[in-house]
Amino acid sequence: MVRFILLILICFGFTSCKDKKADLVSSDTSTYELSTEKWPDKLEVDSKARDILKDWPEFTVFETSFDALYNVANRDDLSLTIEDLIEKQNALEASKYPEVFDKPQVKSRQKVFKTYILKVKGDIYYRIDPQESVVEMIKAYNAFRNQFNVVVNNTLDTDLILEE
Repeated sequence: MVRFILLILICFGFTSCKDKKADLVSSDTSTYELSTEKWPDKLEVDSKARDILKDWPEFTVFETSFDALYNVANRDDLSLTIEDLIEKQNALEASKYPEVFDKPQVKSRQKVFKTYILKVKGDIYYRIDPQESVVEMIKAYNAFRNQFNVVVNNTLDTDLILEE
C-alpha cells in the first residue's frame, strides 16, 4: 500500500513540473520579437563632414555595423549586433581620429554612445525589454554624428578668443 501511494505522489510530481515548464516557455517567446518601426532614423552628416569621414576606415566599418541594427528581428539578432557594435566601437575609440575631429567634444559624444551600447547589452543580459534603451542609444548616436556637423560648420576662430 505504501508503494502504491508513493507511486501516485511521484506521478503527481512529474505532471505538476511539466505544466510549469510549458508556461515558462510560452511567456518567454511572447516578448521575443522586436519592432524597429518606432526607432528614430539615423541622422545625416553634412557633405563636408562626410568627405572627411570617408577617409577614416574605422568609422566606415563602425557605421556599417550600426546600420545592421535596423535589420534585427529578435533578441538574439540584437545581442549579436550589439556585441559587434561594441567591438567596432572599441576599435574606433583606439583608432587615430582625423585631425578635424580629434577634439574632446567628439570623443565625449562617443563615450556617451558607448554608455548606451552597454546599457542595451545589460538589458539583453538581464532579459529586460531593450526597446527604450535602443531608442536612447540611437539618439546618442545621432548626437555623435551631429557633433561632426557642428565641428565642421564652426566658423568661430579660437585664436581670437585665446589671444590676450
